[in-house]
Amino acid sequence: MERIIFHIDVNSAFLSWTAVHRLREGDPLDLRTIPSAIAGDDQSRRGVILAKSTPAKKYGVQTGEPIAMALRKCPQLVCIPPDFPLYARSSENMFRILSEYSDRLERFSIDEGFLDYTGMEALFGPPLECAQKIKDRISKELGFTVNVGVSSNKLLAKMAGELEKPDKLITLFPEEMPQKLWPLPVEELFMVGRKTSPRLHKMGIYTIGDLAKYPVALLTKEFKSYGLTLHAYANGIDNSPVAAAEDVRETKSIGNSTTLPYDVTDRETAHKILLALSETVGMRLRCSGLCAQEIAVTIKTADFRVYSHQKQLLNAIDCTNALYETAVQAFDAAWKKEPIRLLGIRAGKLCQEGCMQLSLMDADWSRQKKADAAMDQLKLKYGKKAVQRSTFAGNEDKAFDGGKVKIQHKIL
Repeated sequence: MERIIFHIDVNSAFLSWTAVHRLREGDPLDLRTIPSAIAGDDQSRRGVILAKSTPAKKYGVQTGEPIAMALRKCPQLVCIPPDFPLYARSSENMFRILSEYSDRLERFSIDEGFLDYTGMEALFGPPLECAQKIKDRISKELGFTVNVGVSSNKLLAKMAGELEKPDKLITLFPEEMPQKLWPLPVEELFMVGRKTSPRLHKMGIYTIGDLAKYPVALLTKEFKSYGLTLHAYANGIDNSPVAAAEDVRETKSIGNSTTLPYDVTDRETAHKILLALSETVGMRLRCSGLCAQEIAVTIKTADFRVYSHQKQLLNAIDCTNALYETAVQAFDAAWKKEPIRLLGIRAGKLCQEGCMQLSLMDADWSRQKKADAAMDQLKLKYGKKAVQRSTFAGNEDKAFDGGKVKIQHKIL
Protein backbone atom coordinates (compact mmCIF):
# COMPACT_ATOMS: atom_id res chain seq x y z
CA MET A 1 0.00 0.00 0.00
CA GLU A 2 1.38 3.39 -1.01
CA ARG A 3 1.76 5.76 1.91
CA ILE A 4 -0.30 8.93 2.00
CA ILE A 5 1.24 11.75 4.02
CA PHE A 6 -0.25 15.18 4.76
CA HIS A 7 1.91 18.16 5.70
CA ILE A 8 -0.12 20.87 7.44
CA ASP A 9 1.40 24.34 7.77
CA VAL A 10 -0.27 27.46 9.22
CA ASN A 11 -0.13 30.52 6.96
CA SER A 12 1.77 33.35 8.72
CA ALA A 13 1.12 31.55 11.99
CA PHE A 14 1.97 34.14 14.63
CA LEU A 15 0.26 36.93 12.72
CA SER A 16 -2.81 34.81 11.90
CA TRP A 17 -3.22 33.62 15.49
CA THR A 18 -2.91 37.19 16.78
CA ALA A 19 -5.40 38.49 14.19
CA VAL A 20 -7.98 35.84 15.06
CA HIS A 21 -7.61 36.52 18.78
CA ARG A 22 -8.02 40.28 18.33
CA LEU A 23 -11.09 39.83 16.13
CA ARG A 24 -12.70 37.61 18.73
CA GLU A 25 -11.92 40.24 21.36
CA GLY A 26 -13.90 42.79 19.33
CA ASP A 27 -11.20 44.49 17.27
CA PRO A 28 -12.83 45.45 13.93
CA LEU A 29 -9.51 45.41 12.07
CA ASP A 30 -8.12 42.16 10.67
CA LEU A 31 -4.33 42.45 10.80
CA ARG A 32 -4.07 40.07 7.86
CA THR A 33 -5.64 42.65 5.54
CA ILE A 34 -3.16 45.48 6.20
CA PRO A 35 0.66 45.81 6.25
CA SER A 36 1.37 44.34 9.69
CA ALA A 37 3.89 42.19 11.48
CA ILE A 38 4.61 40.40 14.71
CA ALA A 39 7.82 41.89 15.99
CA GLY A 40 9.98 41.68 19.08
CA ASP A 41 10.67 44.52 21.46
CA ASP A 42 13.05 46.92 19.73
CA GLN A 43 14.05 48.46 23.08
CA SER A 44 15.23 45.09 24.39
CA ARG A 45 17.14 44.41 21.13
CA ARG A 46 14.87 41.53 20.23
CA GLY A 47 13.57 43.85 17.52
CA VAL A 48 13.13 41.58 14.50
CA ILE A 49 10.16 40.65 12.35
CA LEU A 50 8.78 37.26 13.44
CA ALA A 51 5.84 37.07 11.02
CA LYS A 52 4.31 39.35 8.41
CA SER A 53 1.03 39.80 6.57
CA THR A 54 0.64 39.31 2.82
CA PRO A 55 0.24 43.11 2.28
CA ALA A 56 3.49 43.68 4.22
CA LYS A 57 5.25 41.14 2.05
CA LYS A 58 4.42 43.25 -1.02
CA TYR A 59 6.58 46.02 0.46
CA GLY A 60 9.53 43.64 0.76
CA VAL A 61 9.23 43.13 4.52
CA GLN A 62 11.06 39.92 5.42
CA THR A 63 10.94 37.61 8.40
CA GLY A 64 14.05 37.96 10.54
CA GLU A 65 14.99 41.50 9.54
CA PRO A 66 15.26 44.35 12.10
CA ILE A 67 12.12 46.37 12.77
CA ALA A 68 13.90 49.58 11.75
CA MET A 69 14.70 48.15 8.32
CA ALA A 70 11.13 46.93 7.86
CA LEU A 71 9.75 50.36 8.78
CA ARG A 72 12.00 52.01 6.20
CA LYS A 73 10.44 49.78 3.57
CA CYS A 74 6.91 50.25 4.88
CA PRO A 75 6.48 53.27 7.20
CA GLN A 76 2.81 52.42 7.87
CA LEU A 77 3.68 48.91 9.07
CA VAL A 78 1.68 47.99 12.19
CA CYS A 79 3.92 46.06 14.61
CA ILE A 80 2.35 43.87 17.31
CA PRO A 81 4.41 42.28 20.12
CA PRO A 82 4.47 38.46 20.28
CA ASP A 83 2.17 36.48 22.59
CA PHE A 84 3.72 33.03 22.97
CA PRO A 85 1.06 31.61 25.34
CA LEU A 86 -1.53 32.46 22.68
CA TYR A 87 0.55 30.71 20.02
CA ALA A 88 0.86 27.60 22.19
CA ARG A 89 -2.93 27.45 22.70
CA SER A 90 -3.61 27.99 19.00
CA SER A 91 -1.15 25.25 18.07
CA GLU A 92 -2.72 22.80 20.52
CA ASN A 93 -6.19 23.52 19.09
CA MET A 94 -4.97 22.75 15.58
CA PHE A 95 -3.22 19.53 16.55
CA ARG A 96 -6.33 18.46 18.49
CA ILE A 97 -8.30 18.58 15.23
CA LEU A 98 -5.55 16.77 13.32
CA SER A 99 -5.43 13.99 15.93
CA GLU A 100 -9.02 13.06 15.03
CA TYR A 101 -7.87 11.82 11.61
CA SER A 102 -4.85 9.69 12.53
CA ASP A 103 -2.87 8.57 15.58
CA ARG A 104 0.29 8.92 13.47
CA LEU A 105 0.77 12.63 13.93
CA GLU A 106 4.15 14.30 14.19
CA ARG A 107 4.81 17.90 15.18
CA PHE A 108 7.51 19.46 13.06
CA SER A 109 7.27 22.82 14.80
CA ILE A 110 4.67 24.89 16.65
CA ASP A 111 2.85 25.70 13.40
CA GLU A 112 3.35 22.65 11.19
CA GLY A 113 3.16 18.88 11.34
CA PHE A 114 2.85 15.62 9.43
CA LEU A 115 -0.15 13.29 9.41
CA ASP A 116 0.06 9.73 8.09
CA TYR A 117 -3.28 9.12 6.35
CA THR A 118 -2.36 5.65 5.04
CA GLY A 119 -5.24 3.21 5.49
CA MET A 120 -7.64 5.85 6.83
CA GLU A 121 -9.68 6.17 3.61
CA ALA A 122 -12.38 3.79 4.86
CA LEU A 123 -13.07 6.13 7.77
CA PHE A 124 -12.67 9.59 6.26
CA GLY A 125 -12.81 9.19 2.50
CA PRO A 126 -10.30 9.76 -0.31
CA PRO A 127 -7.10 11.60 0.71
CA LEU A 128 -7.74 14.86 -1.12
CA GLU A 129 -11.33 14.96 0.11
CA CYS A 130 -10.16 14.51 3.70
CA ALA A 131 -7.35 17.05 3.32
CA GLN A 132 -9.89 19.61 2.12
CA LYS A 133 -12.15 18.74 5.05
CA ILE A 134 -9.26 19.37 7.47
CA LYS A 135 -8.54 22.74 5.85
CA ASP A 136 -12.19 23.74 6.06
CA ARG A 137 -12.53 22.66 9.69
CA ILE A 138 -9.45 24.61 10.81
CA SER A 139 -10.68 27.70 8.97
CA LYS A 140 -14.25 27.45 10.29
CA GLU A 141 -13.53 26.39 13.87
CA LEU A 142 -10.23 28.16 14.56
CA GLY A 143 -10.41 31.11 12.17
CA PHE A 144 -7.03 30.77 10.39
CA THR A 145 -5.91 29.12 7.15
CA VAL A 146 -3.37 26.39 6.47
CA ASN A 147 -1.56 24.92 3.51
CA VAL A 148 -1.85 21.16 3.10
CA GLY A 149 0.69 19.27 1.03
CA VAL A 150 -0.14 15.68 0.04
CA SER A 151 2.30 13.04 -1.15
CA SER A 152 3.69 9.58 -0.54
CA ASN A 153 6.41 10.69 1.91
CA LYS A 154 7.17 13.50 4.36
CA LEU A 155 9.72 15.28 2.18
CA LEU A 156 7.46 15.62 -0.86
CA ALA A 157 4.45 16.51 1.29
CA LYS A 158 6.41 19.36 2.86
CA MET A 159 7.74 20.54 -0.50
CA ALA A 160 4.19 20.44 -1.90
CA GLY A 161 2.99 22.79 0.81
CA GLU A 162 5.73 25.28 -0.12
CA LEU A 163 4.85 25.43 -3.85
CA GLU A 164 2.12 28.06 -3.48
CA LYS A 165 0.65 30.02 -0.58
CA PRO A 166 -1.58 30.86 1.19
CA ASP A 167 -4.59 28.59 1.87
CA LYS A 168 -3.74 25.92 -0.70
CA LEU A 169 -4.13 22.16 -1.06
CA ILE A 170 -1.36 20.84 -3.31
CA THR A 171 -0.13 17.39 -4.28
CA LEU A 172 3.43 16.42 -5.17
CA PHE A 173 3.65 12.71 -5.94
CA PRO A 174 6.79 11.19 -7.52
CA GLU A 175 5.29 11.29 -11.00
CA GLU A 176 4.66 15.05 -10.60
CA MET A 177 8.27 15.90 -9.73
CA PRO A 178 9.53 16.68 -13.26
CA GLN A 179 6.82 19.35 -13.72
CA LYS A 180 6.41 20.73 -10.19
CA LEU A 181 9.68 20.21 -8.32
CA TRP A 182 12.66 19.90 -10.62
CA PRO A 183 12.35 23.33 -12.33
CA LEU A 184 12.63 25.10 -8.93
CA PRO A 185 15.89 26.78 -7.81
CA VAL A 186 18.05 24.34 -5.89
CA GLU A 187 18.00 26.54 -2.76
CA GLU A 188 14.28 25.81 -2.39
CA LEU A 189 14.98 22.14 -1.68
CA PHE A 190 14.62 21.14 1.95
CA MET A 191 18.05 20.91 3.67
CA VAL A 192 19.80 23.16 1.12
CA GLY A 193 20.93 26.16 3.14
CA ARG A 194 22.60 29.48 2.40
CA LYS A 195 26.07 27.96 2.64
CA THR A 196 25.26 24.94 0.50
CA SER A 197 23.63 26.64 -2.50
CA PRO A 198 26.72 28.68 -3.56
CA ARG A 199 28.80 25.50 -3.53
CA LEU A 200 26.19 23.79 -5.70
CA HIS A 201 26.15 26.74 -8.09
CA LYS A 202 29.93 26.43 -8.51
CA MET A 203 29.32 22.82 -9.60
CA GLY A 204 26.81 23.98 -12.23
CA ILE A 205 23.78 22.94 -10.19
CA TYR A 206 21.10 25.63 -10.29
CA THR A 207 17.80 23.73 -10.16
CA ILE A 208 16.54 20.80 -8.13
CA GLY A 209 16.42 18.86 -11.41
CA ASP A 210 20.12 19.55 -11.97
CA LEU A 211 20.85 18.12 -8.53
CA ALA A 212 18.63 15.08 -9.12
CA LYS A 213 20.58 14.15 -12.26
CA TYR A 214 24.06 15.01 -10.98
CA PRO A 215 26.51 12.10 -10.53
CA VAL A 216 26.33 10.84 -6.95
CA ALA A 217 30.08 10.17 -6.85
CA LEU A 218 30.85 13.85 -7.49
CA LEU A 219 28.35 14.98 -4.86
CA THR A 220 29.86 12.70 -2.22
CA LYS A 221 33.35 13.88 -3.16
CA GLU A 222 32.28 17.47 -2.46
CA PHE A 223 29.83 16.96 0.44
CA LYS A 224 30.73 13.52 1.85
CA SER A 225 27.64 11.66 3.19
CA TYR A 226 25.59 14.86 3.00
CA GLY A 227 25.86 14.57 -0.78
CA LEU A 228 23.90 11.31 -0.67
CA THR A 229 21.14 13.05 1.29
CA LEU A 230 20.98 15.94 -1.16
CA HIS A 231 20.74 13.58 -4.13
CA ALA A 232 18.05 11.49 -2.45
CA TYR A 233 15.96 14.54 -1.54
CA ALA A 234 16.25 15.97 -5.05
CA ASN A 235 14.85 12.66 -6.32
CA GLY A 236 12.04 12.69 -3.76
CA ILE A 237 13.41 9.78 -1.73
CA ASP A 238 12.49 9.82 1.97
CA ASN A 239 11.55 6.77 4.01
CA SER A 240 11.33 8.41 7.43
CA PRO A 241 8.16 7.44 9.34
CA VAL A 242 5.57 9.73 10.86
CA ALA A 243 5.82 9.20 14.61
CA ALA A 244 2.76 7.97 16.47
CA ALA A 245 1.21 10.60 18.72
CA GLU A 246 1.98 8.66 21.87
CA ASP A 247 5.63 8.03 21.00
CA VAL A 248 8.08 9.63 23.42
CA ARG A 249 10.68 11.75 21.65
CA GLU A 250 14.18 11.54 22.97
CA THR A 251 15.25 14.85 24.39
CA LYS A 252 18.94 15.34 23.67
CA SER A 253 19.36 18.61 25.53
CA ILE A 254 17.42 21.28 27.39
CA GLY A 255 18.55 24.87 27.25
CA ASN A 256 17.59 28.49 27.56
CA SER A 257 19.16 31.78 26.56
CA THR A 258 18.38 35.47 26.73
CA THR A 259 19.37 38.45 24.62
CA LEU A 260 20.20 41.28 27.00
CA PRO A 261 18.72 44.81 26.76
CA TYR A 262 22.19 46.23 27.45
CA ASP A 263 25.76 44.99 27.22
CA VAL A 264 26.80 43.24 30.42
CA THR A 265 30.37 43.98 31.37
CA ASP A 266 30.66 42.77 34.99
CA ARG A 267 30.87 39.26 36.35
CA GLU A 268 28.29 39.76 39.12
CA THR A 269 25.50 40.70 36.70
CA ALA A 270 26.43 37.84 34.37
CA HIS A 271 26.21 35.43 37.31
CA LYS A 272 22.72 36.74 38.17
CA ILE A 273 21.57 36.06 34.63
CA LEU A 274 23.04 32.57 34.78
CA LEU A 275 21.07 31.97 38.00
CA ALA A 276 17.80 32.98 36.31
CA LEU A 277 18.55 30.72 33.35
CA SER A 278 19.52 27.87 35.69
CA GLU A 279 16.14 28.13 37.42
CA THR A 280 14.28 27.62 34.15
CA VAL A 281 16.55 24.86 32.85
CA GLY A 282 16.41 23.09 36.22
CA MET A 283 12.63 23.26 36.32
CA ARG A 284 12.38 21.92 32.77
CA LEU A 285 14.68 19.03 33.68
CA ARG A 286 12.64 18.15 36.76
CA CYS A 287 9.32 18.42 34.91
CA SER A 288 10.71 16.01 32.31
CA GLY A 289 12.14 13.60 34.91
CA LEU A 290 15.63 14.12 33.50
CA CYS A 291 19.10 14.90 34.83
CA ALA A 292 22.16 16.29 33.06
CA GLN A 293 25.77 15.15 32.99
CA GLU A 294 27.00 18.11 30.94
CA ILE A 295 26.44 21.84 31.33
CA ALA A 296 27.42 24.27 28.58
CA VAL A 297 27.39 28.06 28.67
CA THR A 298 27.11 30.11 25.46
CA ILE A 299 28.30 33.72 25.22
CA LYS A 300 27.53 36.14 22.39
CA THR A 301 29.59 39.31 22.51
CA ALA A 302 28.52 42.84 21.58
CA ASP A 303 30.20 42.41 18.20
CA PHE A 304 28.21 39.19 17.61
CA ARG A 305 31.01 36.69 18.13
CA VAL A 306 29.76 33.48 19.74
CA TYR A 307 31.69 30.97 21.79
CA SER A 308 30.85 28.43 24.48
CA HIS A 309 32.40 26.30 27.17
CA GLN A 310 31.11 23.05 28.62
CA LYS A 311 31.77 21.16 31.81
CA GLN A 312 31.38 17.42 32.24
CA LEU A 313 30.01 15.98 35.48
CA LEU A 314 30.73 12.65 37.11
CA ASN A 315 27.15 12.43 38.31
CA ALA A 316 23.96 13.75 36.74
CA ILE A 317 22.18 16.73 38.30
CA ASP A 318 18.79 18.45 38.14
CA CYS A 319 19.08 20.78 41.15
CA THR A 320 18.98 24.50 40.32
CA ASN A 321 21.87 25.41 42.62
CA ALA A 322 24.01 22.59 41.22
CA LEU A 323 23.26 23.72 37.67
CA TYR A 324 24.09 27.30 38.61
CA GLU A 325 27.40 26.44 40.29
CA THR A 326 28.46 24.38 37.27
CA ALA A 327 27.36 27.10 34.84
CA VAL A 328 29.34 29.72 36.77
CA GLN A 329 32.45 27.56 36.61
CA ALA A 330 32.03 27.13 32.86
CA PHE A 331 31.38 30.84 32.37
CA ASP A 332 34.35 31.97 34.46
CA ALA A 333 36.61 29.62 32.53
CA ALA A 334 35.38 30.91 29.16
CA TRP A 335 34.61 34.63 29.45
CA LYS A 336 37.25 36.90 27.95
CA LYS A 337 35.75 40.01 29.61
CA GLU A 338 34.18 41.35 26.41
CA PRO A 339 30.77 43.08 26.65
CA ILE A 340 28.08 40.38 26.59
CA ARG A 341 24.98 40.60 24.40
CA LEU A 342 23.54 37.12 25.01
CA LEU A 343 23.96 34.38 27.60
CA GLY A 344 22.69 30.82 27.38
CA ILE A 345 22.82 27.55 29.32
CA ARG A 346 22.38 24.08 27.88
CA ALA A 347 22.02 20.86 29.86
CA GLY A 348 23.22 17.87 27.84
CA LYS A 349 23.97 14.14 28.15
CA LEU A 350 20.56 13.64 29.71
CA CYS A 351 19.43 10.56 31.60
CA GLN A 352 16.34 9.56 33.54
CA GLU A 353 16.15 10.83 37.09
CA GLY A 354 16.12 7.28 38.44
CA CYS A 355 19.54 6.70 36.87
CA MET A 356 21.29 9.24 39.09
CA GLN A 357 24.27 7.90 40.99
CA LEU A 358 25.02 8.90 44.54
CA SER A 359 28.55 9.74 45.56
CA LEU A 360 30.16 10.53 48.88
CA MET A 361 32.36 13.03 47.03
CA ASP A 362 29.43 15.14 45.79
CA ALA A 363 27.69 17.95 47.64
CA ASP A 364 24.47 16.98 49.39
CA TRP A 365 21.67 18.62 47.41
CA SER A 366 18.80 16.73 49.09
CA ARG A 367 17.43 19.73 51.00
CA GLN A 368 17.76 21.97 47.97
CA LYS A 369 15.95 19.38 45.81
CA LYS A 370 12.99 19.46 48.21
CA ALA A 371 12.93 23.25 48.00
CA ASP A 372 13.12 23.04 44.18
CA ALA A 373 10.17 20.64 44.11
CA ALA A 374 8.07 22.93 46.31
CA MET A 375 8.89 26.00 44.19
CA ASP A 376 8.13 24.09 40.98
CA GLN A 377 4.65 23.25 42.23
CA LEU A 378 3.95 26.85 43.24
CA LYS A 379 5.15 28.25 39.91
CA LEU A 380 3.20 25.71 37.86
CA LYS A 381 0.02 26.45 39.81
CA TYR A 382 0.26 30.21 40.37
CA GLY A 383 2.77 31.43 37.78
CA LYS A 384 6.52 31.94 37.73
CA LYS A 385 6.35 35.08 39.90
CA ALA A 386 4.50 33.30 42.72
CA VAL A 387 7.81 32.61 44.42
CA GLN A 388 11.24 34.01 43.61
CA ARG A 389 14.69 34.33 45.09
CA SER A 390 15.48 37.43 47.09
CA THR A 391 18.20 38.17 44.52
CA PHE A 392 15.49 39.01 42.00
CA ALA A 393 13.00 40.67 44.36
CA GLY A 394 11.80 43.96 42.88
CA ASN A 395 13.85 43.45 39.74
CA GLU A 396 11.60 43.34 36.67
CA ASP A 397 14.48 43.56 34.21
CA LYS A 398 13.74 41.40 31.17
CA ALA A 399 17.35 40.27 31.15
CA PHE A 400 16.57 38.06 34.10
CA ASP A 401 13.47 36.50 32.57
CA GLY A 402 14.15 32.78 32.54
CA GLY A 403 11.70 31.93 29.76
CA LYS A 404 9.14 29.14 29.54
CA VAL A 405 8.99 25.74 31.17
CA LYS A 406 7.22 23.89 28.38
CA ILE A 407 9.66 22.00 26.15
CA GLN A 408 9.17 22.42 22.43
CA HIS A 409 10.43 19.55 20.26
CA LYS A 410 11.24 20.01 16.62
CA ILE A 411 11.36 16.70 14.78
CA LEU A 412 13.72 16.80 11.81
